[in-house]
Amino acid sequence: MAGMGFELRKILRRDSFSSTMWAYVYAGINSAGPLLLSIVGILLIGLISLPMMNQPVRIVQFQVSVTYLIAASLIITGAVQLLFTRFISDRLFQRRPKRVLPSYNAVCLVTTAVTGFLGLILAITLFKDESVAYRILMLMGFVILSNVWIGVIFLASIKQYKVILLAFFVGYLITVIFAVLLNFLGLEGLLGGFVIGHLVLLTMLVNLINHNYYSEYYISWDVFDRRFAYPSLIFVGLLFNLGVWLDKFMFWFSATGQTVIGPLRASVIYDIPVFIAYLCIIPGLAVFLLRLETDFMKHYADFYKTIRTGGTLDEIQIIRNNMVSSGRASLYEIIKIQAVVTLLIFAFGDKLLRLIGISTLYLPLLKIDVIAASLQILFLGILNFFFYLDSRRTVLILTAIFVVLNGLLTWITLYLGPDTYGYGFAGALLFVVLLGVYLLDRQFEILEYKTYMLQKNS
Repeated sequence: MAGMGFELRKILRRDSFSSTMWAYVYAGINSAGPLLLSIVGILLIGLISLPMMNQPVRIVQFQVSVTYLIAASLIITGAVQLLFTRFISDRLFQRRPKRVLPSYNAVCLVTTAVTGFLGLILAITLFKDESVAYRILMLMGFVILSNVWIGVIFLASIKQYKVILLAFFVGYLITVIFAVLLNFLGLEGLLGGFVIGHLVLLTMLVNLINHNYYSEYYISWDVFDRRFAYPSLIFVGLLFNLGVWLDKFMFWFSATGQTVIGPLRASVIYDIPVFIAYLCIIPGLAVFLLRLETDFMKHYADFYKTIRTGGTLDEIQIIRNNMVSSGRASLYEIIKIQAVVTLLIFAFGDKLLRLIGISTLYLPLLKIDVIAASLQILFLGILNFFFYLDSRRTVLILTAIFVVLNGLLTWITLYLGPDTYGYGFAGALLFVVLLGVYLLDRQFEILEYKTYMLQKNS
C-alpha cells in the first residue's frame, strides 16, 4: 500500500481544506470505486432494460444470478487471495520480481481449473433444467470473475490502484452497453453482456500484469510451496469471505427467501436493506484508508527503521507510542464518520426509502444493517493492523469466531422472527470487534518484546 500512501501524503502537503477534502475523495475513489462502478453498472442495466423487456422478471433473475456469481467467486478465491498477496510482497521485498509473474500464472491456472470444475458440476446437476446458453454463460462468468479477483489482488499488491479503477470503469461500461444491446435475447442476453464486459476487464488486468513483469519461464508453483506459503492465510481468506456472506445465504434459503431461477433464491426482506447499508460504508472506507496510509504507516515504518538502525529504548518506545496512538485514532475516525452516517439514516432513512420507491417497513432492518456494515469496516480495520503486526494466528481466530457467531446468531434470529432480523450479523460483528480491540491493545503493549524475542510465526 506504499504507493497509495505516497500519493495521499503528497496531496496533504498542500495543507489546505481543499487538499484534505481531495485526499478523502481520492482515498474513497480508490477504496470503493470498483464497488460503486459494479453496483451502478448492474443497476443501470436493470433500469435501461426494464422498458424494453417483455418479461421484467428476467432482470431480477439476472441480478440474482450475478449476485451468486460474485459471492461464490469471492468465497472460493478467498482461499488464495491473501496467500498470493503475501507471496508477492515477500518476493518483491527480496528483490526477486521475476518470481512473481510465473506464480501469478500458476494461481490463475489453479483458479480456472477449480472454478471450471465446480461450475461444470453445478451446471450439470443443480441447473439442469435451465437453458444451455444460461448454464454456459454462468460457468464462463464464474471462471472469469474468479480470475478478475486474482488480477485485482495482484495489481493492488504492486500499487496499481488507478489502473484497477480504469479497468473496472471500462469493463462495466462495456457490460452495460452489451447487456442493453443484447437484452432482446432476455436473460441470456443480459448475462452475455455481463460476461463480455468482464472478459474485457480481465483482459485489461492480465495485459497490465504482463506489461509490468517479465520472466524467462511461464509458470512456477513456488506460491504453493510450503517454504513460502502460510496455510493460516488460506483459512483466513476463506473464512472472512464466508462470514460476510453466510447470513445472506441463510436468509436466501430460509422461509423468508423465494426461488428466483433454478436453485437460486433471494430474500427481498433482507437483501434491499443490506444493499443500501453497504453503500453507507464508503465514507468509513475512505477515512480509514487515508489515516492508515498517512499517519499509521509513517509511524510503523519509523518504528522498525529505528529498531534496525540501533535506536535507543527511549526512542523506540516514543515511536511505538506514536504508532499506537495513530492506530487508535484511525479506528476512532471510522467510528466518528460511521456514527454520523448512521444518525443520518436514523433521521432520514424513511425519506430515503420513499425516494427510491421502497416501503418504509424496511426501515428497522435498514437501521441495524447500517450499524452492522459500520462494524464490518471496524473489523476489517482491526484485521489490517494485525496483518501489519504479522499476527496471523490472531486473525485466524477472529475470523473463525466471526463465521461461527454469524451462523449461530442468524439462525436464532430466523427462529425468533422479523423483529430480530439483522441482529445476528450485527451481534457477531460487535463481539469480534470488541474482542479484536482487546487483543490489539495487548499486542501493542508487548510489541517490543514480540519484535525482539519472538521470531517464530505468530
